[in-house]
Amino acid sequence: MIDKKNEFTIYPIAVLQDNIVWVWVHNSNAVVIDPSISAPVEKWLLDRNLSLVAIFQTHHHEDHIGGTKELIKKWSDAKVVASKKERKRIPFQTFSVDNDDTFNLMDSKIKVIEVHGHTNNHIAFYISKNNMKYNILFPGDTLFGGGCGRLLEGTPKQMFESLNKLNSLPKNTRIYSAHEYTENNLKWALTLEPEDISIVERLKVVQNKRERGLPSLPSTISEERKTNLFLRAKNIEELSILRRHKDNWKC
Repeated sequence: MIDKKNEFTIYPIAVLQDNIVWVWVHNSNAVVIDPSISAPVEKWLLDRNLSLVAIFQTHHHEDHIGGTKELIKKWSDAKVVASKKERKRIPFQTFSVDNDDTFNLMDSKIKVIEVHGHTNNHIAFYISKNNMKYNILFPGDTLFGGGCGRLLEGTPKQMFESLNKLNSLPKNTRIYSAHEYTENNLKWALTLEPEDISIVERLKVVQNKRERGLPSLPSTISEERKTNLFLRAKNIEELSILRRHKDNWKC
């Protein structure tokens, strides 16, 4: 059994093609973020004698909520935390939240941040704790390593505003994105900024991790400020141009 006393740890479970289900563990309790499927998550928790106390849902896409219904059959007391604006598309939510809401869980304070753009209603979870060296961000499909989410329902303006919100967080905030896209995103960035040393060096580090079977994440706000072209975009038009270019780019 994992026992970190007063600390907590976040673990990745790689599922489907490139999804990462993050598991936040504190003592014998766990919170799961955006479970795509249930079986590997359930096994991971049971193998470590952990109790599921909550599931965080950033948005309604099936590869983020697909495992939730089975998990709450096993752990019926677990809260399903989701946007109150998504009650129709996430109907099994039991703890509905809105922008700037805060709540306490696992000895930590969680703040809800609306980050629309990928979908019409998308939220991120920002976790802080006293005496902790860094804070934690679960941005779902809004912010990736070296990238941002596709604009499937939202607008460039929404995404620009959402990224600015996240960029305003402390620079040492650790970012646990929901997909393993970092290597691809950095390769794309180098086609536009081939002389950018920060991007070149980060890509080398990421490729080394991936070759060893390790995730590229988490990253930090500081790292994204240096290497994420979307976070560096100066205005909505620039972000829109970058997003269209990335959408049409073939690795």
